[in-house]
Amino acid sequence: MTPDIQILTHSQSAKRDFDWGNLTWFAGQPLGNSTDMTVGCCILKPDRGNPRHYHPNCSEILVVIRGRIEHTGANGEKVEMSEGDTVTIPSNIWHHATNVGETEAVLFIAFSSADRQTVGE
Repeated sequence: MTPDIQILTHSQSAKRDFDWGNLTWFAGQPLGNSTDMTVGCCILKPDRGNPRHYHPNCSEILVVIRGRIEHTGANGEKVEMSEGDTVTIPSNIWHHATNVGETEAVLFIAFSSADRQTVGE
């Protein structure tokens, strides 16, 4: 392996548990393995959602890997998303997701900054 490639093992990822589910971070400035983006996985429990929030310093791309969610944008518009659906969220846009399925929803998330900032309610 060359010195310009970094490997982060699963045991080195950063997982945070919440009452609504969890976030696991695989790449980003806090982990020391990226200088230009953040990559992670969000799991939402059935009938639960993450708090309304926005990212002042980066855009977000969210891909539904498993399950069904309802994604709510800044204007309150709700869109149901299923496996393989993708939403792109510009910086400074309020949003949140709610699991509307019967099993855990698994979401791949990527941000355009290695120092992802979040402002939430």
